[in-house]
Amino acid sequence: MEGRLMMEIAKRIEKGEKAALVTLIEVEGSSPGKSGSIMGVFEDGSIEGTIGGGNLEYQVINSALEAIEEGKNRKFDFELIEDGELHMKCGGRVKGYVKVFEKRKKLIIVGGGHLGNELYKLGKFLNMYTVIIDDREEYVDRKRFPHADELLWGDIGKILEKYSLDDGSYVVIVTRGHACDKVALKAVLEKKLAYIGMIGSRKKITDTYKELINEGISIKKLEKVYSPIGLDISSGEPNEIALGIMAEILKIKNQKSGKHMFEVKKVKIQGENL
Repeated sequence: MEGRLMMEIAKRIEKGEKAALVTLIEVEGSSPGKSGSIMGVFEDGSIEGTIGGGNLEYQVINSALEAIEEGKNRKFDFELIEDGELHMKCGGRVKGYVKVFEKRKKLIIVGGGHLGNELYKLGKFLNMYTVIIDDREEYVDRKRFPHADELLWGDIGKILEKYSLDDGSYVVIVTRGHACDKVALKAVLEKKLAYIGMIGSRKKITDTYKELINEGISIKKLEKVYSPIGLDISSGEPNEIALGIMAEILKIKNQKSGKHMFEVKKVKIQGENL
């Protein structure tokens, strides 16, 4: 049972879902569950395994769902007495831990060209759930992207409008041209995302923004777009541009400054601050 439970947690995380592992770490006296009992709780409310059932399990499931929502691990400690929080008559006491497993971050690469291919390699290296979208069938080929989690071919705007995106999604728009970039950007602007970045020169970006404003898109929504995209570290080669984009994504994902580490953590040599 424990093996099946752990496999289900791994499968859910691989699919891009959140999950929690509940463990009873200490049991004193009479209790529905034994020390070491484990249970998987998933963000849709379903479970795998049991820690004994009853009101104890019901309350712990709710606590685990709250932990999943917050993205934070937590402990629990219940006295199983009639005057206790759970109003149970077992007479024992249980202590446990809820370990939250965050879903894999999604990297949505809109455009399967040279830059898209370099971004894909870095996305897989960083263990992100990597999706390639293009309106050219030959650019979403399994031979070109052998380890992509999803390859989507067709109308870019329609795909992005229907595709499930959330605050764990990082969208990078690097299509074959201005028109496709604009369609892709318009399709995701209303969604709550961790990151939207779009490739392009300042002129192309300015023209795209003007067109979208004329179509009723607010300036406030456009201000959340990272464009020109990436950190200023590349020579202009696709692999270096991709690295600059992924560095920018990591900066945002990890809420870091992006400064040189020697600026962040000053080193002392012989008592002197450098």
